[in-house]
Parts: sequence; C-alpha cells; structure tokens
Amino acid sequence: MVGWGLVVLCWWVSYGAATGQLEYSVLEETEPGVTVGNIASDLKLSAAALSLRNFRFLSNHRELYFGVDMGSGSLVVQEPADRERLCGAKAACILTYELMFEDPLELHKMRIHLLDTNDNSPLFPAGDVHLHIPEFLPPGARFTLPNAQDADEGSNGALSYSLSISQHFRLDMGSRVDGSKYPELVLERALDREQRDTHLLVLTAQDGGLPVRSGAAQVTITVVDTNDNAPVFEHSVYSTKVPETAPNGTVLFHVQALDPDEGSNGEVWYSLSNSTPAELRHLFHVHPKSGEVQVAASLGPPATLLEAFVEARDEGAFSLASTTKLLVEVTDVNDHAPQMDFMTFYSPILEDAAPGTVIALLSVKDEDLGSNGKVTCSMSSKGPFQLKASFDSYYRLLTDGPLDREQASEYQILISASDGGSPPLSTRRTLTVSVADVNDNTPSFFQPQQELFVAENNSPGVSLGRVFAQDPDLGENGLVLYELLDVISEGMPVSSSLVAVEPTSGVITAKTSFDFEQLRGFNFQVEGRDGGIPPRSATVTVNLFVVDRNDNAPDILFPLPRNGSMPVERVPRSARAGHLVTKVVAEDADSGSNAWLSYHISQASDSSLFRIAVNTGELRTARLVFPTDSVKQSVVVVVQDHGEPPLSSSVILGILLSNAAPQVIPDFEDIWEPRARLSARNLYLVIALVCISFLFLGCLLFCVCIKLNQSPDSCSQNFCHSPENVRHERTMASSAWMTSATIDVTTVERLSQTYLYQASLGPGYGNNSLLLHGKYKAADLRNLAPDVALNLPLSCVQIWNRKGDHTNINMVSTPYGV
Repeated sequence: MVGWGLVVLCWWVSYGAATGQLEYSVLEETEPGVTVGNIASDLKLSAAALSLRNFRFLSNHRELYFGVDMGSGSLVVQEPADRERLCGAKAACILTYELMFEDPLELHKMRIHLLDTNDNSPLFPAGDVHLHIPEFLPPGARFTLPNAQDADEGSNGALSYSLSISQHFRLDMGSRVDGSKYPELVLERALDREQRDTHLLVLTAQDGGLPVRSGAAQVTITVVDTNDNAPVFEHSVYSTKVPETAPNGTVLFHVQALDPDEGSNGEVWYSLSNSTPAELRHLFHVHPKSGEVQVAASLGPPATLLEAFVEARDEGAFSLASTTKLLVEVTDVNDHAPQMDFMTFYSPILEDAAPGTVIALLSVKDEDLGSNGKVTCSMSSKGPFQLKASFDSYYRLLTDGPLDREQASEYQILISASDGGSPPLSTRRTLTVSVADVNDNTPSFFQPQQELFVAENNSPGVSLGRVFAQDPDLGENGLVLYELLDVISEGMPVSSSLVAVEPTSGVITAKTSFDFEQLRGFNFQVEGRDGGIPPRSATVTVNLFVVDRNDNAPDILFPLPRNGSMPVERVPRSARAGHLVTKVVAEDADSGSNAWLSYHISQASDSSLFRIAVNTGELRTARLVFPTDSVKQSVVVVVQDHGEPPLSSSVILGILLSNAAPQVIPDFEDIWEPRARLSARNLYLVIALVCISFLFLGCLLFCVCIKLNQSPDSCSQNFCHSPENVRHERTMASSAWMTSATIDVTTVERLSQTYLYQASLGPGYGNNSLLLHGKYKAADLRNLAPDVALNLPLSCVQIWNRKGDHTNINMVSTPYGV
C-alpha cells in the first residue's frame, strides 16, 4: 500500500510541474516527519533560494498539517490528517496551499491529495434492528434492513452484507430506482409463533479494504399473528432541491403510503426511519399524520445531497411498515460577498518607478459555489495603473505608465470584486497610493531672456528687479538658489561689480551708479539651481538697459567762436530771400526725446532779416537785403532739447552784410549796446527838421520841373536822350503826343549799382510803353525788371543803351504800381 502511494506521488509531481502547479499525494493519517516531496527541487531551485527569496508557505486551514523544511526544501507532514474529518463523503480530498516568493515576487499553487486508507469500520447508524413478522406470511416475504455506513472512500467504503445462518431467513440485496442497494431479509420458511416466537440474527457488513473491516447489528425478529399488509408508498424515492437559506418550516415533501387493511391496521403513521443517519435527523421534521416533511434546521453547505428515510407504519396489532428514500439537494444561494485580502501593499511609490512595478498583491475568494462563487476583479482609477490576474484568485496591481508627482501626488484606486450570482454581490476597497517626489524637474524661468530698466544716476544698492525660476518638485528638490554668472557689456565680459543677485529671492541690485552716456546697457546670466541630488539648474539672460535722463545740455559743434570772439558770417547785399547764411550744428549726449534738438532765434539785431529752420538749424535770409540795412547784424541762436525739463545752449553769430570779404573783421561787440533814447525836445527838433527838409525838396522839385519844361530837348520815336552825370534825379515831362519821365532804377547784385534812366511814353507803344534810357549792363537786364519800382500803368518797358539797342521788358502792372 505504501509503495503504491509513492508511485502516485511521483506521477502527481511530474504532472503538476507541467501544468504550472505542484501536486502531491499522501496517505491520510501519515505520521509527522514523513517527507512528502521536495518543493525546491520540483521548482528547479536550490534549498538556499527559499530563504534568500523570502519564501512563504500560505494555508487556509486552521491546522497546519504540512510544512516546509527551509534547510532542505522538503515538504513534510507536521500533523496527521484525517480524510474523513476534512472532506467527509467527497470522492476526492484535496488540500490547497500557496507558495509565495517575495523577492522577486512569484506565486505557485500546491495541491495535496489525501489518499484514503481503510481506517473506518462499517457502522449501522440505528444500532440493533427489531422486526415484527406475522406468522402467517408466506415464504418469500421481504423485510428491509438498514444500510451500514463506512466513512472510507472507494473500495474501502464498498460494503457487502452477510447474515448469520438461519432456517427461516436468508439475506438478499434489493435495488431502488436510483440504483442504490439495500439489504433485505427474505422469509424462506413460514414462521410458527407457537414453536418459536423470537429469532435472533446477526447482520454483518464488510468493506473492501485491506485488511477487511466489518461491523455487525443484531436483528431481533418477533413473530406476531396480526396485520398482514404493510403500507405501500406511492414512490420509492422522493427527490427535491432546496436553497441553502430555506427557513425552518419549509415543506420539502408530502409523502403518502397506502395500507389496504381496515381499521387500525390500515391507519398509517409517518416517521423518520432508523436508516436515516443520526447527524441528519435534526434537519427534518415529519408530520406523523399528513406525511409532510419540513425543514427543521439549517441544511448546511450547498452542493450537499442529503439522504433520509421515512417509514410508514400501520396501527395494527402487529404493525407493518415500509420505507421510502428522500433525496434533498441543497442548492447554493448567492449569500456571500467576495472577500478581498491584500498580501502586500507598497505606498508611497517613487514617481520614477518603471511601468510594471508591483504596488499590491491581493487575493479574492467567495464561499459560494458555481457561478455564485466565480469572482472577477476590476479597477477604477484616473492614474496609470492596471489590475492583472496572476493565477486562480490572485491579482497584481501594477503601474501602467509613468508617474508624475507634480501632476498628481496621490491616487485613489477603487478595486471591486464581483461574483457571478444573480443579482451579483460585490466588495469594494479603496487604496490610497501616494507618489514620492524625485528631483526630475529642472528649474524653469518664465522666459529665456528678461529685460530690466534703470534710470541713470541711480543710487548704489537700489533694486533693479528680480528673476524667478519655478521648480515643481518638493522640499530641497524644489528649493531654488540663484547665482550670478558672466556679466557682458558691449560683447566683452566685465567685472561683476555692477550688479548682485540675492541667492534666495533672486532680487537684483545695483552695486554702482550707472551713467547712460558711458554705459547704455549690458547683459548677464543668472543661474537657478535646485537642492536635489544631483542638482538641476537653468539659466536666464538678463538684459539691463540704462534709461537716459536729460542731464546733458546740447553741445554746439558749429559755428564755434574763434580766439574768444563770436563767429562771423558774410552775406552779400545782393542775397535774395532764403539765402543760406550758415548752418548751426549741435548734438546732445542724451538719447531719445532728450536728444531731439530744435533751433530758435532768441534775439536778433533785425528780427525780420533772418529766419532759422527749427529742425535742421539752417539760418537763412528772410527777405532781400535793403540798402538801409546795417552792415553789421547779430543773431542769437538757441538750441534746445525736448527733455523734461528741457536744456538749451546758445551761440551768438555776427553777420556782415557785404559783397566783398573785409580785410579786417569789424567789432560786433557794440552792436548790442543800447542806444540813447531821444528826449522830447530832441524829438520835436527832429520833426521840425524833417518838415523843413521836405519843404525844401518840394520847392527844389518844382524848380526843376519848370526848368525841364523850358528845355529844347525832345524825344523822337526812335530814341530818348538821358543825362549821364545826374544821379538820383527824376524829371517828368509831358506833351500832347508823348509822356516821358526820368526814373532812378537801382538793381541789387553782389555789388550795388545805381543807374539813372529816362522813361518816355512813345506813340509807337501806346499808353502802355515806356522808353527807358540810361547806363545799363546787358547781363543785368534779366534782373532789372523785378527790381524796378514804377508807379505807372505800364505793361512794357523799352530800355535803350548807348548803341541804340533797346529791349522790351514785359511787366505786370496794376493801377497802382508794378
């Protein structure tokens, strides 16, 4: 028997390794210390690997029947296992264990088959049997005897019956509809109560084990001489299904037996037969009169087939009885929610954990059977996680993607376990998984470049602004310190004495006062470094611009004083309006509007003679230069910027109205000396002198006119004579056929010349022709007409020279002058 068990053991181990689990077989009641197999070798591991990998032997049984020797890796018996106590009447008795290695995580399933040994003898539950047999029954009458029970399995539980030797009875086996057999006592010879009223027999039950075990019950037969018909049931077997949660009082059957006898011999009473196992008697209640079978207690676990027997006995003096079999199948009800157990759980988990990292290992089970006990797990989470089945009822919670603590520092994972019942029952567990920070973020500035502005002439130590870098990490990983790097001005590195950076706040302060005219700006780099290991850093380029203030007055570059005297410019007297005198050139060291310059004449000896362009500084004549204009002119030009407040500079220019460059530049200093004011008496004297002068000139003019009227000179059509030695004298004559006049014409060129002409109105030219006689230059004819002032209504002037040539000059005339 032991040898056969070892053969079975080896076969199961080989088969288990091929299917991913270990299976062993061992006889029940095996003594402690017996080696069942070697787990280490079957898993292709060394015995030392069990300790190194933190091997754990998991069991769901209260008693620890088996254990693992960590030194050798052998599976040994620790406590004898009784198959009948553990598995009852099940055909196969299997104990399930889990083998877990924690480092790295690995699970295996192990099943141990408890093999039956013939350690139980057949037993008659009801004990001795008492039968009352009427004496008038003919041979062949049959009487049902109770079945014996053997807790063993297979051939060890297969029973055969035998009866002690008797002249009146023999033993035979009867069969029911379901195929089960039972012993029957068969009457071989008719009984005679007068000869013998009691028969003692021994009913022996033997099993098929080696060695054979047996049990016996004494059968006491009392011979009676009464009722000769036993009740007969409608069915020899009654079967039904009932849920495990059926309450007490639930009606299972309504059995009925008929007895053809009359009177009390035909009155039937019902009760549980002695053949019903003692442990099942309290589960059922049989109504003695109606035959109604009810549930009297909880029917136990599902998938159990309960067998009970009901006896129907009449009320005759010699009562007869018959039995029927009750088969009650207890069906499962989905009354157990799944159970969820966490074997391991790791939290917090580093945010740089690789996908596939195990967070938790859990097992689920349901005590229900069939689909009611089939459990499925699901997970609900917004994070990168997945729930993956390992084998059987084990699941692993894994990371399914990268974690980022800065986006989510904590996850709520809802794990649900639901069975397949209707309606399904479920269990939910919420796991809180925290994400631990690692230094995976580099400090970041909002912009790669930052601009700061400071007005020049600032105070040292003034705050210029600040730089700020953000690091979403926690603790030291997110604490940013700032450091000043290279300072570059105009492409060249300079000393870092210009600015300073506060390490913790990033505030930038000036270490010196800036001058826009010397340093208009520079750039430098600031590094932001976190406190992680290893540290991470980023840089930002700060462009510092010095803002100009209006602290510089315009600087006049031209014209400049010479040897301490004012600059002098010469303007020809023949200059026309718009003649460029000079151009004032200035610059301003400031910038922007502070350097925008405008030019103005603040003071001039003759304000009507000159004008200056506001934007360009070009000084030009505003009109023609009159002969009466003073030779020495002076102009004060002011150059002003547009700053706030505006600053200005001025230059005094001396202007010499002369056609030729003088050998000695006159002194212009006295031009600004104030002239003495006339007194009232002197003013009256001047007025009187002017009046007398005009009176004298009038008389003189009158005399000249009379003299001319008496002159024999005449003017022909072709030419007119004019005096050559008389300057600045006008003579007017008139006749019946022409009108003549002497006109003083002054032309203005680079050198001023005055000519005397005689003008006459000839008949050939009508009233609009003027004959002009006098000295002239041919080159000046083109400039003569604009400079001639005639108070005559003429449209054409004819000018004659000494050679008799004449030129007609068309002039635009008005009733009042040309």
